[in-house]
Amino acid sequence: MRKLKDYLIIGSKGMAMGAADVVPGVSGGTIAFISGIYEELIGSIKSIDHIALKTLFQKGPLAFWKHINGNFLISVFAGIGISVLSLVKLIHYLLENHPIFIWSFFFGLIIASAYTIAQKVKQWNISTIISLVVGIVVAYYITIATPAETPTDWWFIVLSGSIAICAMILPGISGSFILLLLKKYQYITGAIKDFDITTILLFCIGAGVGLISFSHVLSYLFKKFHDQTIAILTGFMLGSLNVVWPWKTVLETRINSKGEVEPFRFESVLPQNFDGEPQLIGAIVLAAVGFVLIVLLEKFANQKTRS
Repeated sequence: MRKLKDYLIIGSKGMAMGAADVVPGVSGGTIAFISGIYEELIGSIKSIDHIALKTLFQKGPLAFWKHINGNFLISVFAGIGISVLSLVKLIHYLLENHPIFIWSFFFGLIIASAYTIAQKVKQWNISTIISLVVGIVVAYYITIATPAETPTDWWFIVLSGSIAICAMILPGISGSFILLLLKKYQYITGAIKDFDITTILLFCIGAGVGLISFSHVLSYLFKKFHDQTIAILTGFMLGSLNVVWPWKTVLETRINSKGEVEPFRFESVLPQNFDGEPQLIGAIVLAAVGFVLIVLLEKFANQKTRS
C-alpha cells in the first residue's frame, strides 16, 4: 500500500514529465518510461472506460476512484500541471537566450533515454530491428517536415490536443514538437501564459479524449508485441535527435500572426561558435550532464523495482 511519500515521488516524476513536455523535441513519455511509471500510467488511463462508469453508478465514487487508480493518476497529472504552469516561461527564456546549452542538455537526455529503453528489449531479432528502423525513419521525417499553416477554430484546437497528447505519452515523440508542426505551439503556450481559459479548456478536452483512446492501443501493443513496441519507441528517440541538435542555421523566416519575423525552417550543421562565443565545451558538458542524469534515474528506478 502506497504512502504519502510514495505519491510525492510520483508527483515529482509527473513534474519531470511536464518539464519535458514543454520542450519541443523532448517527450514526457520518455521520462515516464525511464522513471518506471510508464506502463502503470497507460494501464490506469486505459481503466477509464465503460466498466469504470458502471462501477461509479453501482458502487459509488470510492470504488470508481480505486478502479481507475485515482491516487496515482492525480499525483502524476498534478505534477505535470504544476510543472507546465511554472516552467513554460523559463523554458521560453532559455530557448531564446541560451539555445545551444539547453538543446545540448536535452540531446544528452534523449541519447541516454534511447540507450536505457533499448535495454528493455528482451530479444533482438529481425522484427525488432525492422521496428527500430521504422521508428527512426518516421521520427526523422517528422523532424524535417515543414510546419503547416493551420486554423485557430475551436475544432482544430480540440484536434491539436488529441494529436499532441498521443505524442506526449510516446517515449521519443514530443507533443510540443507536434504542436510546432501543427503551428500551434506558440498559440497554446501563449494561452497558458495568458490564462486563456477557453483555449486551455478546448485543448484539454481534446487531450482527454485522445489520451483515453490511445492508451488502449498502447496497452494492447505492450501486451502482444512488447519487444517490437520497445524497439520502435527506441527508434522514435534516435530519429528525433535531429530536432534537438544544438547547432542549426535558419533556412527560411516568415511573418507570424503578430507581425513579427520568426524562423520557419532550420538545417542542422556541424558544431560551431555562434555570435563569437566559445560554446562547444559548455555544450559537451551539459550533454554529458543530461546523459548521466538519465542513467542515474534509470539506476534508481531499477533499485526501487528490485526492492
